[in-house]
Amino acid sequence: MSEITLQHHRTVWHFVPGLALSAAVTAVALWGGSIPAIAGAGFSALTLAILLGMVVGNTVYPHIWKTCDGGVIFAKQHLLRLGIILYGFRLTFSQIADVGVSGIAIDVLTLTSTFLLACFIGQKVFGLDKQTSWLIGAGSSICGAAAVLATEPVVKAEASKVTVAVATVVIFGTLAIFLYPAMYPLVAHWFSPETYGIYIGSTMHEVAQVVAAGHAINPETENAAVIAKMLRVMMLAPFLIFLAARVKQLALAGGSEKSKITIPWFAILFIVVAIFNSFHLLPKAVVDMLVTLDTVLLAMAMAALGVTTHVSALKKAGAKPLLMALVLFIWLIVGGGAINLAVHSLMA
Repeated sequence: MSEITLQHHRTVWHFVPGLALSAAVTAVALWGGSIPAIAGAGFSALTLAILLGMVVGNTVYPHIWKTCDGGVIFAKQHLLRLGIILYGFRLTFSQIADVGVSGIAIDVLTLTSTFLLACFIGQKVFGLDKQTSWLIGAGSSICGAAAVLATEPVVKAEASKVTVAVATVVIFGTLAIFLYPAMYPLVAHWFSPETYGIYIGSTMHEVAQVVAAGHAINPETENAAVIAKMLRVMMLAPFLIFLAARVKQLALAGGSEKSKITIPWFAILFIVVAIFNSFHLLPKAVVDMLVTLDTVLLAMAMAALGVTTHVSALKKAGAKPLLMALVLFIWLIVGGGAINLAVHSLMA
């Protein structure tokens, strides 16, 4: 065997243990997420993957990290980007037509106001760093954990900051699953089942959480909620491009060396895949298989993120990120509700 071949084998083996560890955690998370009681509570495979990963990361992993680190980092970085690209197979542009101009306006206004509020209160009120504020803002304003993970490569955040942001999504998104159905009878004279679904989809964190809350009300609300939510997910790519430009602008203002803008190509490819999927060129069975693969890849990335997060880092973050996320949660409910009612009344 030649020296080049031996080197290649060593390189491949470098990634295998960590990828196997991430895959094992993912397998348990997928199994847990398929249990009706757990799924009904809004805990998706992605949420379970990061929680299980944190358990492994703070017990077993410190003893085996030298062997597994290469594969775990690969999962956290490269499998994540591939997962975001394949996320496009969950979307079609015909979904935009289903929610109409009012649904688009509501999503844009809610996303923009929530993220700008996050930037302001995160740094000015709670004294958090830009990265933590951006990550929590992305998770709250767009699509939960997937948005946090997609934002991380653009802002180059530490694993502990990413995990803190994901934790806020899990806590308040889970609370919203029970809160929104309970609120519906109180506000039913202002919302129809469909417009309440748009309200849910435009203000709740995770796709799985939106499905759970909408399903608890009625099928019409659930369908409108999912469509509004998926439209919000589509806004992830332009958001990341804008954020990348802002990161470069701040770097130049801070006296950093001039550098090219970091284009998040995986976000561009995410939109390309969504456009391709809109033409329905692939059989449904193939698309379903790709969506399943996407769930596995994102879960592996979440598992790897959990594995590399230490509880001490979360303790160090303190209560401020949670308080910031709480303010954003209240804004999404109250401010998001006001935006929904205002847009519906203007476009009625």
